[in-house]
Amino acid sequence: MAAEHAGGLIQVVALLGAAVVAVPLFKRLGLGSVLGYLVAGVAIGPFGAGLFNDTQAVLQIAELGVVIFLFVIGLEMKPAQLWHLRKQIFGVGALQVGVALAALTAVITAAGYPWKTALVGAAGFVLTSTAVVMSALGERNMLSGKNGQSMVSVLLFEDLMIVPLLALIPMLSPNQAESTKPLWQAVGTPLLCLAAVVFAGLYLLNPLFRLLARFKAREVMTAAALFVVLGSALLMETGGLSMAMGAFVAGVLLSESSFRHQLEADVEPFRGLLLGLFFLAVGMSLDLKVVWENWQTVLLGVLVLVDAAFICIYAVARLTKSSHQEALERAAMMALGGEFAFVLYGAAVQQGVIDSGFNAQMTAVIVLSMALNPLLVMAADKFLSVRKEERPADEIDEQHPVILVGMGRFGQIVRQVLSAAGYRLTIIDLDEELVSGFSNVLDIKTYFGDASRPELLVNAGIEKAELLIVAIDDPEKSLQIIGFARSINPDIKIVARAYDRMHTYRLYEKGVEEIVRETFDSAVRSSKAALRQLGMPAALVEEVGSLYFKLNRTGMERAAVLYDPDIPSFTNQALIDEVKRQNRYEYETVQELIGRYKMDNQADGDS
Repeated sequence: MAAEHAGGLIQVVALLGAAVVAVPLFKRLGLGSVLGYLVAGVAIGPFGAGLFNDTQAVLQIAELGVVIFLFVIGLEMKPAQLWHLRKQIFGVGALQVGVALAALTAVITAAGYPWKTALVGAAGFVLTSTAVVMSALGERNMLSGKNGQSMVSVLLFEDLMIVPLLALIPMLSPNQAESTKPLWQAVGTPLLCLAAVVFAGLYLLNPLFRLLARFKAREVMTAAALFVVLGSALLMETGGLSMAMGAFVAGVLLSESSFRHQLEADVEPFRGLLLGLFFLAVGMSLDLKVVWENWQTVLLGVLVLVDAAFICIYAVARLTKSSHQEALERAAMMALGGEFAFVLYGAAVQQGVIDSGFNAQMTAVIVLSMALNPLLVMAADKFLSVRKEERPADEIDEQHPVILVGMGRFGQIVRQVLSAAGYRLTIIDLDEELVSGFSNVLDIKTYFGDASRPELLVNAGIEKAELLIVAIDDPEKSLQIIGFARSINPDIKIVARAYDRMHTYRLYEKGVEEIVRETFDSAVRSSKAALRQLGMPAALVEEVGSLYFKLNRTGMERAAVLYDPDIPSFTNQALIDEVKRQNRYEYETVQELIGRYKMDNQADGDS
């Protein structure tokens, strides 16, 4: 008995030790944590050191890491946000899966396999690894970005696709008549389970957590959080849906709960540990014997399928109006197989659709595609960085007290006014044509470079500068530049161009002294012109414009305190209430001004 316990403890220590050694090493090399976990899994698995034999048992437990991860993602995605993404999920997602499935089926069929075998093999590869892509998006802080949201949408659709694909397997089976479920059962059971999860999320979970909160027992709340995650996952799996989808739906339904942050904090330690264990288990499942005996087939399979998937994903992204950079980034991150392939291939083997040899080879292809994906992403990043800035940043040989970032239509006017007033500026812009034109034609010294790179700002003298003017129209880069400037020179004064209301709120959070909304002044001037055309006296027009300008600036400061980047603007009730209050106050105050003006003019006329 003691020996058995010791053996189990050795396995636990091996898992932890492999992660502790491999992950920091691979992150230091710039290869990411996922590849570190996969390589560590190969090293300690049955085809490495042989510390584990039953990798499927480890994989089943480790899949809970993916489940909890999807629950956390759901907590951060409000129902309104999910509804906003519906076209991405069912439009882009369906198009990407359909195009890739057709192309990869054709590729495998061309290799000499029957069409049924090819269809199942392609379907497994098309279902991209949710765990790998989500981890990569999280590490790169892309989950809330436009391209990150597109990838999340496609992943959600792929998670939904496991249901019809598993239902398709018996129809492809030689014993089709014996194994196929009635259609009502195949469709009705998943829908019933989904309805049960939604009902519980809407009507039962919040009262449950309120009740448990009264007892002030933190461990009970943690147990309840895990109960919700695993219970919803189990219910979905019972209905034939994916466990991850069940946890995601539960997370979305709890995303507006007052317990959201506590739930996230409770499950976070389990998420990280189990997700790492999942990647270790995937690495263990790589059968090196199969790879060695069929190395040419496996290697060719990885290269051809990854390339075909890459081309399909890139083409769909461009077709749906993504930029070249976004499409390339998405293709690099999503051109790999996923964990659902193991489930799909297992069912196909049981039904006699594919044989065990094809299953072993495709499983090896899937695992290797997951292992090589970080390298593909690194290559895409390197390519994009080279394309984005083919020439190196200019050496800045003169430093002035004022630094101006951006010489577009906005920045040009700022420069003209300051130069006319006698101030000298250090000017930086990323547009080669503009930089060349101003420097060589108009004799306005302008330096080429990306000011969001800290080394360029240091070369420009940001540590000693008195004033930084950020006149670019990229909100994210603007915030990066301001954040670095503040960190290295806390006393620097900053004037920043705001792209829109949301960007304005975030600039207030950064403590920017002067925020200039790029269309605000011109819009107020246009409003004043409209009032004059409507017959309002010019003096009153100027007073109305000045009053509105003052009220709006003050209101923006109050609203900025209530802004939360994690909550879509039209679902942030506190912010909505404040904006409505400001609108009423602006109307009443302007009407009062107009009323006073009319009374004063009437009194002057009477006298």
